[in-house]
Amino acid sequence: MFTRLLAERLQARSTLRVTEAAEGMPVEQGAVLIAPGDYHMRIHGNGRRVVVALDQSAPENSCRPSADVLFCSAAEAYGGGAIGVILTGMGKDGFNGCAALKGQGAYVIAQDEASSVVWGMPGFVSRGGLADATVDLHSVVPEILGQLEKR
Repeated sequence: MFTRLLAERLQARSTLRVTEAAEGMPVEQGAVLIAPGDYHMRIHGNGRRVVVALDQSAPENSCRPSADVLFCSAAEAYGGGAIGVILTGMGKDGFNGCAALKGQGAYVIAQDEASSVVWGMPGFVSRGGLADATVDLHSVVPEILGQLEKR
């Protein structure tokens, strides 16, 4: 229920369409999908038609949903065309997924320590040399937009 309410709250504050993801939902431009609580979210496709797949397989990094699961699937679906963004969070979830993204040539952005509530997740990525940019929270969107303009 939390993730549905989160999606609704973000939708009320955003010009983008924000929804809790559902099985088979297409990944579309201008849409934000939030993994439902207790489900891993993966994306499958060929970069043109990509859809959501949800499952309750074993937690990764003690997490379900796991950023690693999503990011690894994004590396497969989009390859070097992906942009990975890892924000404040506890632990190292997202590190292996960012490594998979980087292995495909994707661009990875990590939130900096000063603006993070907990610098675990972005800290592992940044200190591990996987972040192309480590920026404060307010610079994340401009960094994403700058990368999109270059493409």
